Amino acid sequence: MNALLAQIASVTEHANALSLDFTKNAPLQSVTLYLFFAGTVAMGAGALYFFLLRDSVDAAYRGAMVVAGLICAIACFHYLKMTHVYQESGGQFPTALRYVDWLFTTPLLLIKFPLLLRMGDRGTRFFLQLVLLDVAMIVLAFIAETSPVNSERWWTFFLMSCGCELLIVGVLYAQLRQAIADAPVPLAQALKTMRLFVLIGWAIYPIGFLMASSGYGELREIVYNVADVINKVGFGLVAYHGMQAMSHFHATPPLRA
Repeated sequence: MNALLAQIASVTEHANALSLDFTKNAPLQSVTLYLFFAGTVAMGAGALYFFLLRDSVDAAYRGAMVVAGLICAIACFHYLKMTHVYQESGGQFPTALRYVDWLFTTPLLLIKFPLLLRMGDRGTRFFLQLVLLDVAMIVLAFIAETSPVNSERWWTFFLMSCGCELLIVGVLYAQLRQAIADAPVPLAQALKTMRLFVLIGWAIYPIGFLMASSGYGELREIVYNVADVINKVGFGLVAYHGMQAMSHFHATPPLRA
């Protein structure tokens, strides 16, 4: 009997699965599924790119290159799983997997600031601040996500999560401002651009969260998929450009008058 029920469940699940022929799905589902596939490829390509180019930067920055590769590799794995869940479930959003991905990748994104600034013991304090605030932000957002939409619990934990995000921005723009300003010009320019990814790029996520309360849950998955690629691969490319510029900066001594 149990075997029969399992077989029926398997057949039902397969029947509800989205087709690889995108014309056979609802248009919005096909676009979302396509972007899950595209996100998987983009994250995998990003990971390979950063790992292969690790030795093209100065030895002092190779750890940061490994972190950039790990971010994309972890995201690639989770996007592969999310694609499978979304397709086989017939369009159910893999929300828990997305939050697991953010729980691993967003702290790694933030620790690149103290890594690139090479602040020594001072960097440890900023490292802990950023990671703890980030983990709190993700956990609080997940509690809100799993609460009834527009309930008091939903709004309370959502606003608390937004508060943590604002504190992260505060650390980057206030507490690290002088350290970034004092960095060599190529690195300072890269770090300032990376801060914009957190200030502007991360603002997309609470906006997407609010889309669920307005009944646009499917559209926000599209927004999240595009934003994830930009905020992970794009962020890593900006960091790499800064590290590569610094490598040339160290290799080419300034001309003396």
